[in-house]
Amino acid sequence: MTTPVYTYTYDHIHVRTKDPEGMAGFFETMFGAKVLRLIQSDGAPRVDLDVNGLAIFIATVPPEEHIDASPRDPHLGLDHFGFRVDDIDGAVEDLRSKGAEIYTEPRTIRPGVRIAFVRGPDDVRIEILQRDGSGLMEE
Repeated sequence: MTTPVYTYTYDHIHVRTKDPEGMAGFFETMFGAKVLRLIQSDGAPRVDLDVNGLAIFIATVPPEEHIDASPRDPHLGLDHFGFRVDDIDGAVEDLRSKGAEIYTEPRTIRPGVRIAFVRGPDDVRIEILQRDGSGLMEE
């Protein structure tokens, strides 16, 4: 019997917020996101983002719904997502000039790899990453 081979590809990131327009505005201002305002099959409004091919879906949390705050560091589970850039110092200064909170300044984590972190709305953590070389995951 042949075992089927599946190909898994990236599709989207999904974030939850009580302020979808504020979240969308942040990504539009900071990262040049294209904002798509849609209507779901149940008639509820929906906001999706396209950041250079990276799909971010924004789920609206009703104001009366109780949602726990983001976990304290360190924690298990999803921690952040990252945007790769060619010039991390320039990108961080650009984000700072737009009002972004840079909570980890650019630093080298290993030869050829530099990172910084930005805090988005609702404590969404966004890594800004520069890799020297052409490979995705050089060691």
